[in-house]
Amino acid sequence: MYILSYLPLCFLCPFQETRSNEESTDESEEDESEEEPKLKYERLSNGVTEILQKDAASCMTVHEKFLALGTHYGKVYLLDVQGNITQKFDVSPVKINQISLDESGEHMGVCSEDGKVQVFGLYSAEEFHETFDCPIKIVAVHPHFVRSHFKQFVTGGKKLLLYERGWMNRWKPSVLHEGEGNIRNVKWRGHLIAWANNMGVKILDMISKQRITNVPRDDISLRPDMYPCSLCWKDNLTLIIGWGNSVKICSVKERHASEMRDLPNRYVEIVFQFDTEFYISGLAPLCDQLVILSYVKEISEKTEVECCARPRLDIVQPLPESCEEISSDALTVRGFQENECRDYHLEYSEGESLFYIISPRDVVVAKERDQDDHIDWLLEKKKYEEALMAAEISQKTIKKHKILAISRYLPRRDPVLKPLIYEMVLHEFLESDYEGFATLIKEWPGDLYNNTIIVQAVVDHLKKDPQNRTLLRTLAELYTYDQRYGRALEIYLTLRHKDVFQLIHKHNLFSSIRDKIVLLMDFDSEKAVDMLLDNEDKISIDRVVEELENRPELQHVYLHKLFKRDHHKGQRYHEKQISLYAEYDRPNLLPFLRDSTHCPLEKALEICQQRNFVEETVYLLSRMGNSRSALKMIMEELHDVDKAIEFAKEQDDGELWEDLILYSIDKPPFITGLLNNIGTHVDPILLIHRIKEGMEIPNLRDSLVKILQDYNLQILLREGCKKILVADSLSLLKKMHRTQMKGVLVDEENICESCLSPILPSGIFCPVLQYMQCQTPGARKCSPGDEEIAVA
Repeated sequence: MYILSYLPLCFLCPFQETRSNEESTDESEEDESEEEPKLKYERLSNGVTEILQKDAASCMTVHEKFLALGTHYGKVYLLDVQGNITQKFDVSPVKINQISLDESGEHMGVCSEDGKVQVFGLYSAEEFHETFDCPIKIVAVHPHFVRSHFKQFVTGGKKLLLYERGWMNRWKPSVLHEGEGNIRNVKWRGHLIAWANNMGVKILDMISKQRITNVPRDDISLRPDMYPCSLCWKDNLTLIIGWGNSVKICSVKERHASEMRDLPNRYVEIVFQFDTEFYISGLAPLCDQLVILSYVKEISEKTEVECCARPRLDIVQPLPESCEEISSDALTVRGFQENECRDYHLEYSEGESLFYIISPRDVVVAKERDQDDHIDWLLEKKKYEEALMAAEISQKTIKKHKILAISRYLPRRDPVLKPLIYEMVLHEFLESDYEGFATLIKEWPGDLYNNTIIVQAVVDHLKKDPQNRTLLRTLAELYTYDQRYGRALEIYLTLRHKDVFQLIHKHNLFSSIRDKIVLLMDFDSEKAVDMLLDNEDKISIDRVVEELENRPELQHVYLHKLFKRDHHKGQRYHEKQISLYAEYDRPNLLPFLRDSTHCPLEKALEICQQRNFVEETVYLLSRMGNSRSALKMIMEELHDVDKAIEFAKEQDDGELWEDLILYSIDKPPFITGLLNNIGTHVDPILLIHRIKEGMEIPNLRDSLVKILQDYNLQILLREGCKKILVADSLSLLKKMHRTQMKGVLVDEENICESCLSPILPSGIFCPVLQYMQCQTPGARKCSPGDEEIAVA
């Protein structure tokens, strides 16, 4: 029930051409096409394209961090792995013959056709220059050149010279070999240097400074300058030699002590030797196989003249006297018709299995094909079942392809298919992909398939794997679709699933959780208690307390939360809560005793005394009226004078102060505390008179000063209060006098508050009213007699 989806990515693949013979039969061509390629190819572009439009590549070396390309016009370019130019060096006006890098990639050696040799640091000012009177074909820096005691490099022209930095940073040359023609190639690995001249290949042990072997070249008819020797170290002790069409794999071994005599302590054994069909331009190791770049000539059908064909990159499996061809690809590189064997080079990156084919006008990168490439080839050959199997095996590593289930394309609304189809897909997922099955159950409506059948299938699988959380979670969802909420709830509680509380609220499952309260509390006590308290009408307090009887710690959590919400709802359990607080939550015991008006004090006192809870016992004694016992406990058990003083202040009882003074009179630290705090409640003289003569009291002077300061403060406060009281009394007296002196407007309806008679009997002339009327504009003027009467 899967399909394979292809995500296209653009790769440059015009280089590869499967080897075929035009005269071969159709059947053989079909058989050959069934062989899957081992490598894929792409052209190194970007800056390289720009360089090779104006210049030609002569050599290249590869580091894990960057590439270094030399040209016929004497330039050296540093490139990133995409071919972008990062740095450029103008070394010479003529061809660069060789570039060498140390293992750190911080030092570079360059030699050119005009005899120039440069060794310099890419990130430092360290530099060596030398010009010879003959072309220098090779240069190789010590692999650990970055270290101070390995400042060595070799050059090769007519001689093989070793340069070593010595006293005063001067470079000292020494001849390692000469007299056998030009040095054509050098490879340095660890303590071994291998080089090739016109006669063959030599290896030098740098530790003993002894030459340990000479491997002569096989075909002396080939010009060594036209068909150069290819050297490659597979590891520190294995050298691969390719010359003409011959390949030798040499192993450096330790000589037994009994065999040494005057011989070097190492020797070389040729472990593999075979011939190839074409001339070798480069070699590189690939695990236990070899990658060989070959120069090919063929007879043109039109002119019947020998001409240059496309170079080949072969992967072979070495055998003791032959080799087995694994793959062979013809590469279409630019200008291959004009190239010679010496124009091609093969460089490789050890850690990444990348192979660089260098020609004057092109640089091609060969990579091992990955699983995505393998799936591409299978799809191309219409081997869909194999492609799907390969994708399933490598789901985590493939990038271009992904596996989709056809379930995503099945309709989920009108129109819908027969339930049997959906059930078949679900069964397929259930057999191979539990997570995919769970996803479909979430996404598909429950009416698309027969829920009972699917539930039974899941139950059958759970018999084989009863602890599988994915299946259990999915079964709970199926029970929910089927409205069997009780069973779903049991599974959710077993899994401690976060949606269990949502399920209870959504489907009102409170009747189903009456016997599962402990499970809910174990899962999440906070959420469980909040839910239970919010639904007291559905699950009573008494039922919850009963269910939690065997789990007192959970019982306490519930009752504590209930008490915080309402001090009176669970009053019948306050006596029980005393023990629960004492056992599981002592910090909240005293606040509970203070806030509860329903807990029996005698019971609480008994429990606190049994557990020696002094603070709680003090509170209970004081609440029960036994303040003197409480004070005694503070002084004798806690030995805390400040707490005793605070307690005496709260009770404000003279007898308590007297008890406190009597207890403290022979304890200097207590006396100090009393002197510092008693001044505002008890006359300090009562305490001072009782202090025995000669008793040493710590900080007595400071305490007495504080008493005096407190006394002065009290006097100042009293005087200030007196002044305020007098000023307020005088102000109020004046206000009262002004109020009493004010006139009051009366009329005939007002009565005297003493005799209850009308203040103004009817018919009696009122001169005051008459006078007031006379002052009103428009009224008649009062006579002088009236005015006198009014004033009187």
